[in-house]
Amino acid sequence: MEHITLLLAIVIVTALVFDFTNGFHDTANAMATTISTGALKPKTAVAMSAALNLVGAFLSVEVAKTISSGIVTESGITPEVIFAALVGAILWNLMTWLIGLPSSSSHALMGGLIGATVASVGIGGVNGGTVVTKVLIPAIAAPLVAGIAAFLASRLTYKIGKNADEKATAKGYRAGQITSAGLVSLAHGTNDAQKTMGIITLALIAGGVLSPGSNPPMWVILSAGLAIAMGTYLGGWRIIRTMGKGLTDLQPQQGFAAQTSAASVILASSNLGFSLSTTHSCSGAVMGAGLGRKGGVVRWSTATRMFVAWGLTLPAAALVAAGSEFVTKQGDWGVAVVAAFLVGACAAIWFVSRRQVVDHTNVNDTDAEPAGVVTAAIAAVTPPPAGTPAQDIKTTIPAPAPASGSEPTRPATV
Repeated sequence: MEHITLLLAIVIVTALVFDFTNGFHDTANAMATTISTGALKPKTAVAMSAALNLVGAFLSVEVAKTISSGIVTESGITPEVIFAALVGAILWNLMTWLIGLPSSSSHALMGGLIGATVASVGIGGVNGGTVVTKVLIPAIAAPLVAGIAAFLASRLTYKIGKNADEKATAKGYRAGQITSAGLVSLAHGTNDAQKTMGIITLALIAGGVLSPGSNPPMWVILSAGLAIAMGTYLGGWRIIRTMGKGLTDLQPQQGFAAQTSAASVILASSNLGFSLSTTHSCSGAVMGAGLGRKGGVVRWSTATRMFVAWGLTLPAAALVAAGSEFVTKQGDWGVAVVAAFLVGACAAIWFVSRRQVVDHTNVNDTDAEPAGVVTAAIAAVTPPPAGTPAQDIKTTIPAPAPASGSEPTRPATV
């Protein structure tokens, strides 16, 4: 610790700030479905998730080693490079949080690290093979695997419980949801907290404090775990609303299937050292579970915006990080300018977010987004549930177009 310079301390603090934003940005991964189905109250859910994120941070260091010695070459990487990478990742996290889109904090960090490294030492500083096998392939495979698993699990649960009492099964699945949500939180801490551990370890290696190939020290593991836990407790309510209500409407059976599938994928990838996006896994599982219920639909307009954000995450964070690296390598004044820019941008985003507050009191409000054309069409041809009284079934007949200059005619409801 006595060899840590002021610049290195700034990098470590910035890394913990990123870890904090990662926590509240990704709270939705574990708790959105649990909150949306009413299995847990919002504040209780985020407190439970925070505690398990902290525990999960101590379970493995495989992902941290991938970050600290796999994505980029350690030679030629300076603390300034890592600082620039974190600036790109933090700003992308905050921008997507502001508009309520569940993008990948992991890929923001990877993009920032790649962009800053290329700006500093060239493309040769990036280990392309590792990026492909441990970042890009899991980015595509994880949501597909989790989505298919959740789809099949949802179908199976409805088939098994089709003759069971609906209230009794819903109560049981809510209990299962709480358990599976805890598992996702544990998996999130195991995977995502390690990414910050890896970044801090890389900074310590670049600063000469640790030798190349070192594992994260215990104080790094503890501080990263605490930072992500505190961020999780704050709750990224905007993204929780999108994941819980914006993508699809889930019943307890579907929530249980989605969370169990996502947790399985995340824990398996952590064991293999894959820098997996928990957001991709959980979003894929939510969509798969949404389609797994007969008559269930996904709001593809929201999903499309989310897919676009996923595709932009790596290049956007990389561009911001590359620009930041260009400034920071000018010297101490460059580092000060980038730090001031980061603080100012974060403050501006926070002030904009206050114009329309989303918190635990209104996170389940369903005015977030209309269903969209595809969803409305599917819903229109879906038969009503068995036992629905005839008088409760309403059909809206579109009104004819009004003649020129006349009052518009209201649609008739039968």
